[in-house]
Amino acid sequence: MSMSLATDFRKDVVRLGAGDLTACMNCGSCTATCALSEGTAAFPRKTIRYLQIGAKGQIEGSLEPWLCYYCGDCSVSCPREANPGETMMAARRWLTARYDWTGLSRWMYRSHWVELGALLAVAAVVLALFLIPSGFGFRALSSHPEALDTVRLDLFASRTFVHIGDLILAFVLSTLLLSNAARMVYLAMRGRRVPIRAWIRPVTEFVVHGLTQRRWRDCDNDDSRFNWLRHILLVSGYGTMFVLVVVFLNPFQVEDTAWHWTSLLGYYATLVLLAASFTILSDRIRKRTQMHAFSHFTDWLFPILLALTSLTGIVLHLLRLMDLAMPTYVAYVIHLCVAVPMLAVEVPFGKWAHLLYRPLAMYLEAVRKRAAAEA
Repeated sequence: MSMSLATDFRKDVVRLGAGDLTACMNCGSCTATCALSEGTAAFPRKTIRYLQIGAKGQIEGSLEPWLCYYCGDCSVSCPREANPGETMMAARRWLTARYDWTGLSRWMYRSHWVELGALLAVAAVVLALFLIPSGFGFRALSSHPEALDTVRLDLFASRTFVHIGDLILAFVLSTLLLSNAARMVYLAMRGRRVPIRAWIRPVTEFVVHGLTQRRWRDCDNDDSRFNWLRHILLVSGYGTMFVLVVVFLNPFQVEDTAWHWTSLLGYYATLVLLAASFTILSDRIRKRTQMHAFSHFTDWLFPILLALTSLTGIVLHLLRLMDLAMPTYVAYVIHLCVAVPMLAVEVPFGKWAHLLYRPLAMYLEAVRKRAAAEA
């Protein structure tokens, strides 16, 4: 494979949080220490070398940044304190921006004001939906005075309209994320001749790693195992809430305060998301491990949005149980003004995209190996 050099792109990666590329002498200590580095995926040494010489094309098609789970062992063992672990994290941010055809990821990673602006813009749209249309939101209360005496979410936010909104949001997010994933596949596999059977047989790699992220357990330290377990719980909580809102909205958004089967799932999802977000924030504040020693703006924003989504959901539920009508409606809108922007911005363009890119990288790496074996 030919190699074209583009030294300017190194500045972009450094801006995204890379370690000191000039300090690295390419001794290989980081790769020797890494429990996941193997065969052709000799990271982080190879990735850092590509960055040093400006091999943009090789980084574009590289899967190694996604195969790294940032246990931090490489940074601890580095004799030059070049922080190769954070460099791999920065490479993932750069690749996320490269896959995104809209260009929004690139601007978000370059400026936290752009990311905050995107979140506020989506929140403004959500707020407008409850303020402007007649027969919906706050304007619906004028024609339904009974909704001011007792909580009537069916009159304030019709489940039919909310469900349609959920489906539209899910479709838009899926389209954006899958189209970006298609660009990832193109960049990673271009120039390679892969037989059809090599694409089919490793599909289980994508499914297994997408659901379990089990490769994280192979990192050779206790912190990585804890992070893996926390990640599993977080994804299970997010997935549970997503299914409740998108698939089971009717039994989930009910009018009475009696016990429903969805309540247990809702409590589980909320508590898991809240616990995961607060422990992540605590780790970053205390810089508990090498993984948390350096934090990009997006590393803070991700758990903060999770925590706010969980907290506003809890407040909403408590107000509803107390049958406080107007406070419940206000809390409902505030909750959506946090949750919807988080999903609309962070899933296809930000940190959450790794939930798709990482298992996809595991699958593509398996495809490459099978194609090479059958060549």
